Amino acid sequence: MMEANYARRTVLIVDDTPDNVSILNAALMDEYTIKVATRGKKALEIAMTTPVDIILLDVMMPEMDGFETCRRLKEEPQTRSIPVIFITARGEIEDEAKGLSCGGVDYIAKPISAPIVQARVKTHLALYEQNRVLEDRVRERTEELVKTNEQLLGEIEDRKHTANSLREALTIIKQLKEQLHEENIYLKEEFNLLHSHEDIVGNSEAIKTVLTQIEQVAGTDSTVLIQGETGTGKELVSNAIHGLSSRKSRLMIKVNCGALPPTLIESELFGREKGAFTGALSKQLGRFELAEASTIFLDEIDSLPLELQAKLLRVLESGEFERLGSPRTVKVDVRIISATNRDLARVVSEGGFREDLYYRLNVFQIIVPPLRERREDILPLVWSFVQEFSKRMGKRIESIPQKEVEALQAYPWPGNVRELRNVTERAMIITTGSVLHLDAPKCAQSCTEQPRTLEEAEKRHILDALNSTGWQVSGKDGAAEILGINPKTLESKMQRLGIQKNKKNA
Repeated sequence: MMEANYARRTVLIVDDTPDNVSILNAALMDEYTIKVATRGKKALEIAMTTPVDIILLDVMMPEMDGFETCRRLKEEPQTRSIPVIFITARGEIEDEAKGLSCGGVDYIAKPISAPIVQARVKTHLALYEQNRVLEDRVRERTEELVKTNEQLLGEIEDRKHTANSLREALTIIKQLKEQLHEENIYLKEEFNLLHSHEDIVGNSEAIKTVLTQIEQVAGTDSTVLIQGETGTGKELVSNAIHGLSSRKSRLMIKVNCGALPPTLIESELFGREKGAFTGALSKQLGRFELAEASTIFLDEIDSLPLELQAKLLRVLESGEFERLGSPRTVKVDVRIISATNRDLARVVSEGGFREDLYYRLNVFQIIVPPLRERREDILPLVWSFVQEFSKRMGKRIESIPQKEVEALQAYPWPGNVRELRNVTERAMIITTGSVLHLDAPKCAQSCTEQPRTLEEAEKRHILDALNSTGWQVSGKDGAAEILGINPKTLESKMQRLGIQKNKKNA
């Protein structure tokens, strides 16, 4: 029902840069009526004489800048309630603060992203609509109150009844004002939930669930187990949890248990004394000591050797351990977040992981969905990567062909978000104009053959990568790097899928 109301809303774009106006107009013209002003004075004239629902206002303009324009808009009763979103350069924190202090409701950073513009405009129009509807209801009740007051003056004999009506009307007005306040808070909190974790991109229901769980657990000291396929963004989830916690002022310590040799992982985690073993020429603090009063993130926790799992369990239960070569007990205050791309409960049933440790780690579980289950997030993710690489490479991308977007959304993405990022980066490197051409032919071929199962699609994609590298699994330009996954993870997938080098594959 809300969508129908947005169809003919009017957006006023105030910007003296033709390219910015073109991008904003292209992003919004299908859903809204667009008006354009290239100067602040002209924007004031349009807003005073024409119904305008929201204003996109550039900060840097000749004659009158965006801040002065906004202040004048907020001084006039006719334009005071129009939401103003500033367009500003990324990183200009003082500009953002100044814009909000003079009456702006939000800001959009340059380079301008069409999906972000559409989302912000839609959100603030929804908030404005809720305010307007409830304020209309308050106005109606206020008019009833005025009539009641008039009746009170003219009907002295019914004073008691009228007084009761007056009190009832006042009570209703108070309730409506409280409802208006509560609904405003709800919409603002919902908007913040979608945009408070800048590294986690997406508006799908699957990713909203993850963001909600992050909000729920971040303020506690509970252990968190993050499960999800390789490349889904488990580390980003751990970063968000730590960033919203009371420990955020201290650096989070990260350990990839699968990347450390079994002979070194104990000293890396718990430290060692000089001479603890051959080659230990100096004392070394372990990662747990470095994480004192902070958070430690244990990635690929399923790779932790069984003999060390008991030591980790003790840390979880009492916060105590001993360094290698030392009888002295060390006590630490550390929050533990762990992650795995395997079904840890299944690993426990197969005898590869301690059951008691699993239950201590799995106090609060977050499952990060694979990219194939959140296909509506693919385009916003691509645009976020485009913004990142545009700044680094000095390129300006304005559009992506629709057919290539459809091919991306049809592809199963066995390497998940990490693979999508790699594909986008390669496309940015070879693109010379303003239209981004992703690796559509290869992707289209993979998608049009339509494997019968996801396992077949994953196997085919891995074989393509192996064949393109001459079956080089690891190292620079190896299949693991192309797929954006750890070489050990790729070897595990090859074993599970029965992929072996033979004459046919070679």
